Amino acid sequence: MKTDPHAFKAYDIRGLVPNALNPDFARALGRAFGHQALACGETSVAVGCDGRWSSPSLSAALVQGLVDVGLQVIDVGMVTTPMLYFAAHTLCRSGIQVTGSHNPKDYNGFKMVLAGRAIYGEDIQVLRRIMTDESWALQAGGQVRLMNILKPYSDRILGDVRLSRPMKIVIDSGNGVAGASAPGIFRALGCEVIELFSDVDGQFPNHHPDPSKPENLKDLIAALVNTGAELGLAFDGDGDRLGIVTRDGQNIYPDRQMQLFAQDVLSRVPGGHIVFDVKCSQRLAPAIRAAGGEPLMYRTGHSLIKAKMKEIDSPLGGEMSGHIFFKERWFGFDDGTYAGCRLLEILSRSSDANAVLLALPTSHSTPELNVPCVEGEPHSVAQALLEAVQAGRLPLHAGVAAPSVSGIDGVRVDWADGFGLIRASNTTPVLVLRFEGQTTEALRRIEADMMALLRRIKPDAKVQEAAH
Repeated sequence: MKTDPHAFKAYDIRGLVPNALNPDFARALGRAFGHQALACGETSVAVGCDGRWSSPSLSAALVQGLVDVGLQVIDVGMVTTPMLYFAAHTLCRSGIQVTGSHNPKDYNGFKMVLAGRAIYGEDIQVLRRIMTDESWALQAGGQVRLMNILKPYSDRILGDVRLSRPMKIVIDSGNGVAGASAPGIFRALGCEVIELFSDVDGQFPNHHPDPSKPENLKDLIAALVNTGAELGLAFDGDGDRLGIVTRDGQNIYPDRQMQLFAQDVLSRVPGGHIVFDVKCSQRLAPAIRAAGGEPLMYRTGHSLIKAKMKEIDSPLGGEMSGHIFFKERWFGFDDGTYAGCRLLEILSRSSDANAVLLALPTSHSTPELNVPCVEGEPHSVAQALLEAVQAGRLPLHAGVAAPSVSGIDGVRVDWADGFGLIRASNTTPVLVLRFEGQTTEALRRIEADMMALLRRIKPDAKVQEAAH
């Protein structure tokens, strides 16, 4: 069959419905994934979907494709992506979630686990080739079993996490699928919960479910003021990312969250390697070392972080985008609800949760910035930038020591007082930029130097805030 090659991203499959993704595509994907699952010795695949308008039809077609090639399908219905991952860890070893995550409402996609690992890169391209060639073998014997996993999933969390005191919180699910499960879990944990936009509605009538964007947190901040709640939690569209807002309206970004999580995890796993992506704050690595851990900066991408954690047996990982991965006491996959529960467990030990969060070291930083490029251009520009930095083409400033340079994912330049990052997105044709300084002066210097270098290589570079 003919497929849109741009739908096959680095970490998952995503595209516009029905142009790129439709039931025919989903059925073919089911057949291709099933073909690969059988080759790995798998016999069962879990399937779930989010609350988008297109998800039920895509999920039904995907299930049929899996059945067509003889797989046993465990259909867990409308669930968060972490609940699908839970099913793929406890009921079988493979699973597919139909979800558009935080993309606009007319998009959808597929996140996949095959034989116990999140697939990415070449594995996704292999699926594309199987779909294009239709090189699967149809066979009888496929069946579908419906299963409700909310109770076993909730029971597993509630059996693991304990609050030291009750807490009053506001939860904004943004009409994403987490609204159907998260508020109940936090109540069972012992919280008084004020709900915002828990009704699952794929039109997202109130605001877009992406807590990484400040404009999507306005309702949550207002509710904190009006209700006197201690803390605000926000989830993205498929529930695998967490946003945290303090009583005074400050957004505690994921790299600051990771400082707190690392301290807690390392108290039980001393010397553990903590994995984080290149977009995270310069403050994070020293905090991990101070807590007795080994920091490891790695490439951005939820599938890549999970793979690296598995490789080195890491107890904890995190990304600036909001994916937090607990292996200690959990399964190693990203889960906004579980991360929120672990956060409250830590904060409930203090009489002032907000003071604990606001005491976490921070710096001055830009939001994530994007520079649009033509298809295929971002990686070549990022490589040219890396070579230019390695050749010493960044300006020197009196009293500022020479920086260190990492090329693990684009180019990241770390000075003693901040860093600059320019990398190629693996999902859209843009360069991703982030700048941080321990003072406003340092931030301005770093941003100016990095932007000047970028414009030497790409004179037409136009910077805009990331649209996600």
